[in-house]
Amino acid sequence: MQLKFPRRVREEAREAIDYYEAERPGLGDHLWQELDIGIRWILSNPTVPRLRSGDYRRVNLHAFPFYIAYAIRGEFVVLLAIGHAARRPEYWMTS
Repeated sequence: MQLKFPRRVREEAREAIDYYEAERPGLGDHLWQELDIGIRWILSNPTVPRLRSGDYRRVNLHAFPFYIAYAIRGEFVVLLAIGHAARRPEYWMTS
């Protein structure tokens, strides 16, 4: 599968990384590593997470309160959001 990582979603990731890096140096890098691991896992196992209402799937990060929402569109995994699991968790579905 190929990855589509839209600019809006990259910006969400960058904002979260910058926030955690400002909180404690190195923490932003840790978040980026978790996102990278999650994205790689998704590309290897795109259909494992259950299909949710709204035709998307999601993978929760382990050490941070974020998830990666994505959809499968043909041969592409399209990232839909890097969402915070507690703050307006499905905000991106209305935008």
